[in-house]
Amino acid sequence: MDAKIIANLWECIGPEGHLWILGDFAWGKRSDDTEWLQNIFGQLPGQRRHLVIGNHDLEATQALPWDSVQHLNELRDGPQNQLHTLCHYPMITWNHARRNAIQMFGHVHENWKGSRNSVNVGVDVWDFKPVRFEDVERRAKKLPVNKHCRL
Repeated sequence: MDAKIIANLWECIGPEGHLWILGDFAWGKRSDDTEWLQNIFGQLPGQRRHLVIGNHDLEATQALPWDSVQHLNELRDGPQNQLHTLCHYPMITWNHARRNAIQMFGHVHENWKGSRNSVNVGVDVWDFKPVRFEDVERRAKKLPVNKHCRL
């Protein structure tokens, strides 16, 4: 599985891109194996690599040479340079929820794809491939409206 995800990352991101991992970089017995973590990290594409901390990201994962490590990030993307929110956990509402922004998350694996403005970008719901903003925006239009935050 690791080799497949890494190959998919390289196919989508390449050496010049920016890679955002929305948590759970490693899980299980290997999640505190420094040598294994460094080996996997060394295979990642991208000129810049960022970790948005997930519940399985132990100190060893957070200590890798990421360009940034945080619990939440607001990032401009898309054709209108909209401010979007990246967090490991899904949110019902947040500061830009009613401003055509999308909140991107993982955490719930294949259990929920999200809503119109809060989209699951975990690899388990995207055929173990990374996604670009355009992909997220397209999927968001097909998801149900968040009843707590009508756009």
